[in-house]
Amino acid sequence: MNGFEPAEAGLHALLADGQVVELRALTERDAVEVRRLHAELPQGDLHSRFLGVPSPKTVERLLRHLLVAEDAEVVAMGVFRQRRLIGIGHFEVVDDPAHAEVAFVVEHDVHAKGVATLLLEHLAFAASRRGVRTFIAEVLTTNAAMLRVFLDSGLHCLHTVEGSVTHVVVELGQDDSYSERRAARDRAATAESLRHLLAPRSVAVVGASASRGKVGNAVLRNLLAGGYRGTVFPINPRTAEIEGVAAFPDLARLPEAPELAVLCVPARSVAEVAEQCGRRGVRALLVVSSGLGGADARELVSAVRRWGMRLLGPNCFGAVNSDPDVRLDATFGVDGIPPGDVGIVTQSGGVGIVLLSRLRQLGLGVSTLVSAGDKYDVSGNDLLQWWDQDERTGIGVVYLESFGNPRKFSWSARHLGRAKPLVLLRGGASPVARRAAAVHSSSTTAPEAFREALLLQAGIIGADDVDDVLAVLAVHAAQGIPRGRRVAVVTNAGGLGVLTADACARAGLDFAELHSSTRDELAGLLPSYGSVANPVDTTAVVEAPAFARCVALVRADPDVDALVVPVIETALGEPAGALADALASYPSDYRAPVVLVRPGRSLPVEFLRCSGESLPSLASPTSAATAIGGLAGYQRWRERSAVPAEVPADADADAARRRVIAVSAYRRGGGWLSFEQIRDCLAPVGVPLLHRTTCATEQEALAAVNAAAGPVVVTALTDAPDPEVVSRGGVEGADQLRGAWRDLRNTVGADFRGVSVRDHVPSERSLSVTAKHDESFGPVLGVGFGGAAGRLAPTRSHRLVPLNDQDAADLASDPVATAVLGAGPDAASGRSALVDLLVRIGRFAEEVPELVELELDPVLFSGGRLLLPEARMNIGGAVAEDPLLRRLAV
Repeated sequence: MNGFEPAEAGLHALLADGQVVELRALTERDAVEVRRLHAELPQGDLHSRFLGVPSPKTVERLLRHLLVAEDAEVVAMGVFRQRRLIGIGHFEVVDDPAHAEVAFVVEHDVHAKGVATLLLEHLAFAASRRGVRTFIAEVLTTNAAMLRVFLDSGLHCLHTVEGSVTHVVVELGQDDSYSERRAARDRAATAESLRHLLAPRSVAVVGASASRGKVGNAVLRNLLAGGYRGTVFPINPRTAEIEGVAAFPDLARLPEAPELAVLCVPARSVAEVAEQCGRRGVRALLVVSSGLGGADARELVSAVRRWGMRLLGPNCFGAVNSDPDVRLDATFGVDGIPPGDVGIVTQSGGVGIVLLSRLRQLGLGVSTLVSAGDKYDVSGNDLLQWWDQDERTGIGVVYLESFGNPRKFSWSARHLGRAKPLVLLRGGASPVARRAAAVHSSSTTAPEAFREALLLQAGIIGADDVDDVLAVLAVHAAQGIPRGRRVAVVTNAGGLGVLTADACARAGLDFAELHSSTRDELAGLLPSYGSVANPVDTTAVVEAPAFARCVALVRADPDVDALVVPVIETALGEPAGALADALASYPSDYRAPVVLVRPGRSLPVEFLRCSGESLPSLASPTSAATAIGGLAGYQRWRERSAVPAEVPADADADAARRRVIAVSAYRRGGGWLSFEQIRDCLAPVGVPLLHRTTCATEQEALAAVNAAAGPVVVTALTDAPDPEVVSRGGVEGADQLRGAWRDLRNTVGADFRGVSVRDHVPSERSLSVTAKHDESFGPVLGVGFGGAAGRLAPTRSHRLVPLNDQDAADLASDPVATAVLGAGPDAASGRSALVDLLVRIGRFAEEVPELVELELDPVLFSGGRLLLPEARMNIGGAVAEDPLLRRLAV
């Protein structure tokens, strides 16, 4: 084993063409494959690798060097495709430990497949973990392909040409350009790999049955009835024909290798069949079977990875692609698949079936539907990347009971959201629901506060039930996305208008101020006792044509972004019926979305089909407001800054991490740091803690009190493994100091080790700022009340790292921060200081993966400034993985 750590010992990833490969550290057991790879290289490739024609001894010496078990300065990784070594990348630390030489060799037949680029990404991560800051490479100037690997990576490269050799220096700092380039490669590779699942040229149904009551028969019938454009192979050893299609006894008898295999076999047989599929050349598996666990699950994953297949399921409903060139319905649903522009990924097959049924009722349809089931491999992250490049998908719907990689999900959702809205059906918020999810799909649900932060930061529209999802889809399909949050309400029933106005307010919508010209025209249409202000009440006596003209007038108002129209039918007629012609008669540059609310209808979501346009009609004011609010919020997010927060120039996160590593080494591992250690670690990022004097004895504390210009705060020092901050404020003079000393010693007990003394800051208001590493979500920032108020009201707002400018501004403007900072002349400077603090702490949390928890409490607000008198920090020995590093889940 070379210098790889256990976490880097083996993983799977995708090449540019979607092939699944294994990446792992090279060991002495790989010597035969390493020698074979070099022996089979064409002369030109050898010349490029060694900058000349190497002697056999030179090659052998290098190979031995790569496989040395004790050499921690050499890190060598191999890429294997079905156990065959197709590429090697390695770096070796030179005299300066901040620099390493890097080199690659790739099998000739797989050039331009992204092998070297994939190796570079993983080696760069491994090197950064070891403190290496730059890679150095020497490349033949004629080796344009290798130069492109470096220059197109997204890493900052400097290159100079000296004769036939180009010297390349690669800086390993990961900025936004590198992250986006890497994510773009991941999206392209993922989409290519999913073509085997969602657009296969042939499908085998293993376990196809002649019995209409079996899942294997339902899947086969749906493939045939849906008009699948490829070839279908039923696999059943006991019959020669199923549903009019010739059946085969096993995969080995097929005339060709199927691209996709759907497994409808007992759980105990799944792993064995998966192995047969791999040997036959199948590229993707869809496992409907449920009940896998233990050895069966491990053997399934092993077979899938050994043969480089993608896997959907197990325990899934199936997959759909309504593309006219594909027409894949590999599910056991009923009534066929309605084509449309809605992409769906759901962990629950039942939710998928309900969504399909309701979409069909509405006259809407799907572009793709994937039931992820137990998510052994293909997950919501994969589908977000598929939709990103799929022109037929206009909006995505996600129901997941757990996030496998929330940070990657957030990154993918943000990129997708720039072009297409995404709706997430929430699940698993309550304790009961979390237990149900654990039983239903072996899922651990995400903390609700962190999930909501993800939705806010990624521009995802949250929905609490299927009706809310359908409402958003209906408004999006028929009326589009409102340009803003200014809403107007027009109703013929005053009470219903009041309820609708309340619902709009709860959804975070603003009420438009109608232009005077609009109000004047409305006054000419309404009785004197009607209301021409927003919400507009026409009263029930207005006839349908006049009501329709009122709606059209308000829609044409330039300050109205969206319109909710709650109506009831009276003996005078159905007011909604005359809307079509009226809306068409008031053209404007902007067509504000119009949503009808018609309580008492049998369907909660439907369309009123008009000659000019379709109007979504909802049974509930809350559904209407939620749909408009969600789409308007998405539009607002899309217009906001997507650029990460600009970190002040004096915030040196690299220096901060070096200090954390040094402290960790001094302490021989992680743990809670002393105040002085915390101050030293935070200083490089520009987070200054107030000065304090450490006192081991009561006499030292008395001297510090006497030296102070006024009252002081005395804080207990303790050796407790998880210390709480215990302080006494406003201490003056010897008597008060002795009382505080005695009180703190009695409170802390045997762990008491003295006190610290600092000046008292007069402030009645304080905040608490935290940064915690969550196992799933990574670093999460929180803002709440500080001090005793925080213990009484522990609610806090959260944002995931990395922050952008708007994220930091939102945290600094949330209700808690606003309550503390107030609205006086100092509030603006205090808010600006809080944004600056959050950006610095966010940068620290992002760049210091050893951080477990940081708490600044209290953060005092005084004279327009923020002062930081207390801090707690816990660091760990383990280093977090890069969530965007290209790798498959298993």
